[in-house]
Amino acid sequence: MQETKPLLAITMGDPAGCGPEVIAKAATSGDVQRCSKLLCVGDCEVMRRAFKIIGTDMDVIPVTDLNEVRLTPNCLNVLDLENVDLETLRVGEIQESAGQAAFEYIVRGINLALEGVVDAVVTAPISKEALHLAGHRYDGHTELFAQRTGAKDVTMMLASGHFRVTHVSTHVSLRNAVDLCTYDRLLKVIYLTREGLLRMGITEPRLAVAGLNPHSGEGGIFGSEEIDIIQPTIDAAIKERIDVYPHPVPPDTVFVRMLENREFDAVIAQYHDQGHIAAKIVDFWGGVNITLGLPIIRTSVDHGTAFDIAGTGKANPESLVNAIKYACTMHAHWPD
Repeated sequence: MQETKPLLAITMGDPAGCGPEVIAKAATSGDVQRCSKLLCVGDCEVMRRAFKIIGTDMDVIPVTDLNEVRLTPNCLNVLDLENVDLETLRVGEIQESAGQAAFEYIVRGINLALEGVVDAVVTAPISKEALHLAGHRYDGHTELFAQRTGAKDVTMMLASGHFRVTHVSTHVSLRNAVDLCTYDRLLKVIYLTREGLLRMGITEPRLAVAGLNPHSGEGGIFGSEEIDIIQPTIDAAIKERIDVYPHPVPPDTVFVRMLENREFDAVIAQYHDQGHIAAKIVDFWGGVNITLGLPIIRTSVDHGTAFDIAGTGKANPESLVNAIKYACTMHAHWPD
């Protein structure tokens, strides 16, 4: 039975943040142990310290050959990159060395997945500022994964239970987000959302597209994007036999209709905060970030490095546990 469990690469994230601690807590979860095999891509000494911080006795096993991965419940296998100096690491602070270490974990995890050595990559949080200090000018994990895997079109999905939202744009200004609401991009996100739901075991996905403007423009009174761009895109998707609600749904009601009425399996939001604010209200601690459109499975925590509590053992592992579960679900429905 153990051999059927997917092997997941868990990237350690910023070593100065809460990532090592939430990984340590997740590794002790019965749910995680039942559904997966974990390989932390990180630093053994940092992980040993993380287990001490949370007060849990678990062996940290350095792995150089993946045939050495042990499946006992009282150990964490770590592909040790040995790139952190604990004596100089400043826990809870932004620093170049930590950004470089986090970058190296992500790249190694991606390569392992592309080579078929691991079945999915699950990422702990990074500091974008530390990443930039180290010379890696990415807006975040999503852009780094897209560039490294050669994925042309990707979208971010936030998920928790029956709540699922993808985004036409994410890390851009609100002024630029309006310009990014285009026919081609929206249609691509509709396709990616449907494909992502299929890979989560939802056989007949039902989608809704949120309007860009208040009340979806109110017939053009508050903006014409719904008439000029969004409606024609929805019409094109319906012609492709995609089950999408036939009109843009006002953004102030679409999430209620998905959650309470169960009318939709996912909503396409037009910009970052339109989707993220709803997601954080629905499940601040347990939400999951999933990158759709990659040739590999990538899920992640939906929170940051929590520098303010790093090193205290207070970090909540719920989001990481759920990210691991989502990775296992997607692996079960991933095409061969």
